[in-house]
Amino acid sequence: MREVRIPSFAKINLRLDILGKRADGYHELRTIFQTVSLHDELRLRASKSSEISLTIHGNEELAREPVKKNLAYRAVDALRRELKIRRGVELELYKTIPSGGGLGGGSSNAAVALFGYLQLLGRKLPMAVLLELAASLGADVPIFLFGGRALGAGRGDEIYPLPDTAKLALLIVAPRDIRVPTPEAFRWLNAPLRNAATLTKLAADPKLWEFCALSWSAQGNGLSNDFEKPVFKRYNRLDQIKRVLLQKGAAEASLAGSGSAVFGVFPSPTMARRAAVGFPHDLTFVSETVSRDRYLRAVKGARVVR
Repeated sequence: MREVRIPSFAKINLRLDILGKRADGYHELRTIFQTVSLHDELRLRASKSSEISLTIHGNEELAREPVKKNLAYRAVDALRRELKIRRGVELELYKTIPSGGGLGGGSSNAAVALFGYLQLLGRKLPMAVLLELAASLGADVPIFLFGGRALGAGRGDEIYPLPDTAKLALLIVAPRDIRVPTPEAFRWLNAPLRNAATLTKLAADPKLWEFCALSWSAQGNGLSNDFEKPVFKRYNRLDQIKRVLLQKGAAEASLAGSGSAVFGVFPSPTMARRAAVGFPHDLTFVSETVSRDRYLRAVKGARVVR
């Protein structure tokens, strides 16, 4: 039986600035996403039934959750409704990206489920339609339709691809016993309520000019994350991880999204591997940044097994 196997890459945020809380309850942000080589794998097969089935390997907690809550399931379900297809599909998700780490694993699974299901069907959809479907599934899903380095605006779902930079060696550290609830992390920010006019005036803020300069920088350095202060205040262990990464030779280190994973940028993969030894009680992943070209070749040229 024909099977599509597609990698589902994680992401980090090289920069994450929260500008304020909007009238609709969401937060206005500016972020620079970067896809990384740490990845899950999604396998899709046609089914004789009319149902969507999902089997999850490598994450028992996720496997126990109601299947209809899973973003990969929801993505395929949304795409079936868009294409008016009743045929069933079998999904197998092999998890490596830790859940609740701010690495975008669920969002990535959703985006590649859209790509993978279209490949299984031999169908295509305009990018505008895919973007609409992706944004309806979650604010971080659209970035995984592009990969590489990209600016996220609005809720993070307005995506503007940026020039890729030289490949970076990374060490990602994910504590086994800490999960940072994203809604709580946003509340801890205590961001001021901003109307549209106020947000427009913020364009004069030096912080935004600094953000613009970083977006187009060929070096891509200058990690910054507004979540660090409130999250580190409540989870001192995460602050300690960042400090140890710097002590072990990381040029820079930062919280991934709202946490709980923390990553360091190292001069070489060898140094990243040596540093990983210092975190015996945590999950560690030696990784590297993935350019847009490499990303799209991987997800759009997924393996087809017969």
